This record gives sequence, C-alpha cells and structure tokens, in this order.
Amino acid sequence: MENECKPSYRLISDDQIQRIHKATLEILENIGVKISNDEGLELFRVYGCKIENENIVKIPASLVEDSIEKVPKSIDIFSRNGDLAMTLENRNSYYGLGTDLVYTYDLETGKTRESVLQDVINATIIADYCENIDFLASYALPHDVPTNTMYIECFKAEVENSPKPIFFTAAGKEDLSYIIKMAETVVGDEEQLKEKPFLIHYSEPLAPLTHSYGAINKLLLCAEKQIPICYIPTVLLGASGPVTLVGGITQANAEALSGIVLHQLKSKGAPIISGWGVVPLDMKATTYCYGSPELRLTNTAFADIYHYYKIPIWSIVGTDAHVLDQQAAMEHAFGTLLAALDGANLIHDIGYLGQGLLGNPAAIVMCDEIISYVKRIMRGFEINEETLGLDIIKKVGPGGNFLAEPHTLKHFRKELWMPKYANRENPDSWKDKGSIIYEEKVIKKAKEILQQHKPLPLSKDIINKLRDLAQEAENKLLNFKFSA
Repeated sequence: MENECKPSYRLISDDQIQRIHKATLEILENIGVKISNDEGLELFRVYGCKIENENIVKIPASLVEDSIEKVPKSIDIFSRNGDLAMTLENRNSYYGLGTDLVYTYDLETGKTRESVLQDVINATIIADYCENIDFLASYALPHDVPTNTMYIECFKAEVENSPKPIFFTAAGKEDLSYIIKMAETVVGDEEQLKEKPFLIHYSEPLAPLTHSYGAINKLLLCAEKQIPICYIPTVLLGASGPVTLVGGITQANAEALSGIVLHQLKSKGAPIISGWGVVPLDMKATTYCYGSPELRLTNTAFADIYHYYKIPIWSIVGTDAHVLDQQAAMEHAFGTLLAALDGANLIHDIGYLGQGLLGNPAAIVMCDEIISYVKRIMRGFEINEETLGLDIIKKVGPGGNFLAEPHTLKHFRKELWMPKYANRENPDSWKDKGSIIYEEKVIKKAKEILQQHKPLPLSKDIINKLRDLAQEAENKLLNFKFSA
C-alpha cells in the first residue's frame, strides 16, 4: 500500500538472475545429473531426456522451464485441527524449528549430552507455547529409541504435543510411508490430508549433481501422495562445489531444479518448496559454517531467484556457537532478520547451536523474542493523517507532554515493540533486581514452560491408533536396511 513503509532487500538483479539461470540450464543440458534410481531414470527417459553411462541424465531446457511453470505458486499448510496456519507464497515468512540435533544442553544439569526422545517432546512443548514459532520439527535426534523408527517416534511425539504444522525428516520411503499413515489417521483419511496438509517433508539430493536412490524414493512418494516437500541441495563451497559463491549457487540451482523436474514429472502440480544451502567450509576447522556472512549472501541469492521463478522458498538460520552466548544471539539475530528481508517463506532451524549438532530448549525461547523483534521491523509503519499526528503535536505544543494524551494510549501498543526478556531497566534498577543476564532469563522461562504449559491434546482414540502404527513400524523395520 502507498502509505505503508516496510523494509526490503534484494541482492541480484533480473539480468543477473537470467545469467545464472542460463548457466544452470547449460549444466542440466550438457553436464547432467546422476540419477541412482530406476523409477527416476524411467521418468526422465519417458519425457525425452538423454541418459548416458553411469546414469547421467541430461535434461532439455524446455523441460526445466515447463516444470518451473507447473509448480504451485502458493502452498497452504494447516494445523492438525484443520485451521490454516501458513500460506507459503510471495514474501510471507514463517518461522520454525529444525531437525536432527545429535546433542542437547540439559536445562537441569547444565551439561551437554546425547539427545533423547524427551528432548523432542520438550522442544515441541516450548515451540507450542511460543507465539512466534509457526511450525515444529523434532529439534533433537533421539538416541534412546530404535534407529530405524526414530523419525516415526519423533513425529508421534510432535503430533501428540502440539497442533502446529510439522516439518520432518525420514530415513527412507519405508518410514516416510508410516509417518504419512499417522498423519492420515490424525486428520481422518488420505483425501483429507491432501486437502489440508499439516506436515512438510524435508529431503536432500547429494552434491555435486547427484540424486540418491533413497532421496528419489521419498521425493516421488511425496509427489504421489501430494505431501508438501522441501527438497534442498546443500553445497559446501570449496568441497562439494566451487569455492566461489556464484559457482556454488549455480551448481545448487541445477541440483534443485533437476529435483523439481523429477517431482513434477511424477505428479504435475504437486507441492514443493525449494532453495538451497550453499555454505562455506571453514578451511581451518573444516566445519559447516551456519553463522557465516557467505551463507546469508547465498540464501538471499536463492530467495531472489526463486521469487523470480515464483516457487515457495525455504531458508535457514542458526549459529556456530556451542553455548547460548553473545555469538549465538548475534548470528541468530542477523540470520533471522536477513531471512525475513529476503522474503523467504519457510525459515527453519530456529534455535540451532553448534553448526547444526546441538540443541538448547532455552535457545527456542530466545529465538521467539528475536523473531518478534524482526516481525516488528518487517511491519514497518504507516503514514496517514492519524499517524503523522499534526493535531496532537499542535495540541501539546512546545514544552508539553504526550504521556497522558488519548492519542498515545490509542497507538503505543501497536507502534512500540515490547520485549519479554530483553533488559530495559536502568543500571541501578537492574542491579537491585539481581543483575540477571539474558541467558538466565530464557533458561528460567524454558523451565517454566515445561512445568506449566499444557498443549492441546489429541483424543485417546487417535493416540492409541498412533501407538499401534508405531509398534507395527518397529516390528516391520527393526532389522530393515535403508538404502542411501
């Protein structure tokens, strides 16, 4: 609207996007991608792609362009209760957790340990409480459940402890099928889940330019079942891709678009969310750098490109810090703000620590406030006769005071952001109240949430059906060997 002042950010021009897109098409048509899956190969063959030795598929530019056009430009995601929760389109931004954190900071002992299923439950309860967290994910990767059914147990724990949408992973088509059955059980049946999906699957191809057997199986199952999927390449600059940012971006775009082509060949118009993680490899520590400026630049690049394609966009935040310190706050704040300025739709990994290896329930509370701060920035302000306030300025006049004016009472709650945990006490008052630092506040709040918050429960009948499905899955998959 003409009277709204909102921040915006763009990195790549349309001409630059066209140049990257042209280079991407050249990779797909002349270099190709490796497809390690017979069904995937057959789909490409049927639609006229050239298949060479070692299952290298070369995809015509026309097929890529056609597939981009087929992808839904908007995806509605619901709560488990059937309420619209997110519309992934344009520059709408939503925020949520990530998956698979191997270690967890224990709020009671103050020590780091291997993650367990209770950590999934704890993260779900805290995310359910936090009003700025829009969707769930397991957060932790539990070590105390059978490996072949850990993702099933994670999904069960999440859906039983919050109605919010669920972003989830799976080891293969086999456990993914059980998770989809569980979701169908919660909403009623397969058709109701298609109509109002409350889950989004996350899967990845392999860099460079490879789609594995297992990843394709999951991609095609989601297409068939109309389950929204994030299919996201991850390229390590200087390791699994070129060290130059635009080189990594172009390779990742080829990986992402080839996945989109395969997905749309399986089921035209099936919902998919795209993007990529193009991340620097720290050449000293040989680590994946969540908090790096290069990650933010490449995320903005794919946001610009996928806004151009009009395909719903994934994004990532996180930190390389191993504790909830100033570095963690800085990197989460920069990441969250820039992802919002990018107009990314599905912003995940809220509260991640330790380069995607470590979780801390209090970090979710911290990020809830960071998101609130960012949302206030993104909302901007309005310019109209009421907000310009010339009448009230005239009434109060030079030397007056606006505190007691009705105009102040009417507008201050909307205009002024109010923190829950950030300090605004003066120094003396802060000292008198115990000199409590931010980390202590969010840890205390996380503990309070876990003690007091009661999420909306599922019915006992559905809980029993989910338990039976989980047991069936364990019996069937206990000794199953998932294919990569």
